[in-house]
This record gives sequence, structure tokens and C-alpha cells, in this order.
Amino acid sequence: MTLKIAKRGSVAPFIVMDVMRAANEREARGGDVIHLEVGQPSSGAPKGVLEATQKALMSDKVGYTDALGIVALRERIARYYKDYYGVNVGADRIVVTTGSSSGFLLSFLAAFEEGDKVGLTAPGYPAYRNILKALGYIPVEIPVGQETHFQPTPEILASYPDLDGLIVASPGNPTGSMLSRDDLTTLCRYCDEKKIRFISDEIYHGITYDKRADTAVEFSENAIIINSFSKYFSMTGWRLGWMVVPQNMVRPIECLAQNMFISAPTLSQFGGVAAFDCIEEADRNVALYAKNRELLLNELPKAGFTKLAPSDGAFYIYSEISHLTDDAENFCKEILSKTGVATTPGVDFDSARGHQFMRFSYAGSFDQMVEAAKRLQVFLK
Repeated sequence: MTLKIAKRGSVAPFIVMDVMRAANEREARGGDVIHLEVGQPSSGAPKGVLEATQKALMSDKVGYTDALGIVALRERIARYYKDYYGVNVGADRIVVTTGSSSGFLLSFLAAFEEGDKVGLTAPGYPAYRNILKALGYIPVEIPVGQETHFQPTPEILASYPDLDGLIVASPGNPTGSMLSRDDLTTLCRYCDEKKIRFISDEIYHGITYDKRADTAVEFSENAIIINSFSKYFSMTGWRLGWMVVPQNMVRPIECLAQNMFISAPTLSQFGGVAAFDCIEEADRNVALYAKNRELLLNELPKAGFTKLAPSDGAFYIYSEISHLTDDAENFCKEILSKTGVATTPGVDFDSARGHQFMRFSYAGSFDQMVEAAKRLQVFLK
């Protein structure tokens, strides 16, 4: 007897995870792999985070917490907005989440009704699209390119007059592109005027190279901010993030979180408090990314990757490869097979044009970047 399986589980796979599995299988067979596919810092959590969680563990502070998070962490996050951005955000508007992933889930559930249309850029992070589909919303892919720095503009959005929400990442994944302060202000005002819920993915804040990223909470009282300890603080497996939400959404999100998650991981929350005292260590990692970025921006064109998106932040370089192939997925498989360099095809990020793009992650060591560049140059010659 075969029982039904819900349609919401039929969303597209996250291809980068398939690539990582193939790379791991190659390693298990004794082959060497240079990981440029997954968006994960190669460094571990800061020393102060490890010490704080060990102390909490020994004191047996590992029960449930409030669904919104421990007070100490919410207050510390609020202080960070004052110190880093110069913006006053009340701790009562902070929601601690199980990574940014649950932040997206909670924000979508609290902001939208079934059938609502939510805009997202293409290329863009595929989980936005897949989570929206699974929840019964309608993701509206908005193509963007070099002409707008791979970011949406009010002029582009005017062609999508019935949006209920808009998700924007700055710095973005996969391109690393950022909105200028003026452009972010304009976009927030446009969404407020059109009654479009603005959801700002800020998980790569702190990892920028020429200028600091601005937070949308400064420009709109209706915006929902999603952030995470995964990238800047190198705490991917700790599954800890946060949201800044409008005051009238705190209670609805709290009720959803109580029922769906109970609370974010307790030990991770104590580590999160300590993370903000580890800025110097986190910034040393960013300095490494900057060195890796400079190397690849110089060396990738020598291998034939000459059409690169602006990499203002995060740790990605997005390359058009239409002059090399029309099948990015097989192209990346061939590169892995013949060189051991694991990369991500653009089909993850852009369902219409992604077959002509690929993404490189430069979150690994400098020596790995040097060797990867050499292998790619030999491969394409």
C-alpha cells in the first residue's frame, strides 16, 4: 500500500549540497578535493565562544529558554546595532532563531497569507524560493544583472505591481553584490509606499571589503531583518541566528516559534553572547577572505573566467561562463572529476539563466585558493 506524499516536499534540491556530497565521496575514495563549492567559513568558532559554552555546559544551563531567546543575548544584539550601525533597536524587537533558516520560515509565516506573491532576485539564494513554495506562497523571480549591480531597483519592481513581499540580500549570495546606502534607502521607501513587506537578508554583514553594509532597520520600521552567527562569526553548525522585527510582529512570531521550535539551542545562545566580544578574531577571518578574493579576482580571468560579478562582500565570486559552456552543472562535474576543485553551478541560484553561470566560494585557506587557481588554469588550457 502506497500512501500519499505531500506536494510541498517536491521542491527543488539544493544543488550545492549535492556537489558537496560528490566532493566528499571523492575524498572518501582517496581523491583530493579543494572545496570552493560550499558557503562555509573554514575557521571554527571564536575562542571566547568555546569558553562561554563550556562554562555554561558545566553549570548545567542547557534547558529550554524563552522562545524569543535569552535576555542577555537579545540585549547584546541590540547593543551591537548601536555600536556597529549607530542605530537604536530595542531588545524587545530581537528574536533569537535556530539559524537564519528558521528566521526565514518565521518571517514568511508571520508576514504572508497562502497565495501571496513574494519577489526575490535571480540569481539569488535558492532556499528563499523553495521555502516559499513549500509554505504555499508564490515566489516571483526578478531577473537582475550587471546593469543594476545584481540588485533590484524601484524601476525593475514597477513591472511587478502585485507583490506582497520582497526579499533582498546585501551582500548577496551568489554574487556578493551590495546595495549602496542611497539605493537601500530608496528601496525601503518604495516598499513602504507600495505596502510591500521588505525582508532584508543581512547574514553576510561584517564580511565586506570596500565599505560597511547598511541595515534596512535604519530606513524602514516595517522591514524584517534576518541575520546569523554562521558567516561572520564562523558558527555554521551552532544553528544560531536572529531577527529584528516590527513591534507588532513580535508576539505573532513568538507564538509561532513556541510551537515550531520551542527555542534556539541553549548552549549556542550563551556562545552568541560571547561572540560579540570576539570581533578582532572575526575580522582576522575577513582579512583572510579579502586576500583570497584578491587572488581569485586576479587569477580566475587568466583561466578564462573573464565575466565576473562584483564581489563587494560575502565570500563568493559569480562568473558567467556562456563562452565556455551552456551546461554549468556538467561543467562543474567535469572540473571536479579532472581537477578535484569543487564549484557550484549557477542553476541553484537562477532557474532561467543559471546554466551559464557558476559560483566560487573563497572561504578556505589562501594556499587552497592558489592551488585551485593553478588547476583551473591548466584545465581550461
